[in-house]
Amino acid sequence: MCLSVPARVVALDGERRSATVDVLGATRDASVLLLPDVVVGDWVLVHVGFAIARIDEAEAADALALLDEALAAGAEDAAP
Repeated sequence: MCLSVPARVVALDGERRSATVDVLGATRDASVLLLPDVVVGDWVLVHVGFAIARIDEAEAADALALLDEALAAGAEDAAP
């Protein structure tokens, strides 16, 4: 099973074709080779360090809500 995470593009490095993306407040670098027209402010799906698709803000919000639910459920399962 594969998982991609919604992230907002906060900066671009055109020379390296990479972006700094924000995922739930954490920033990471992601390649944007697959999305040549991405701009700062876009929402993208990131999988293994690559932005693989552009999504709209509503789709990102839905996916992040599901991710929050999954993280909360995992924390409850891990509690002693």
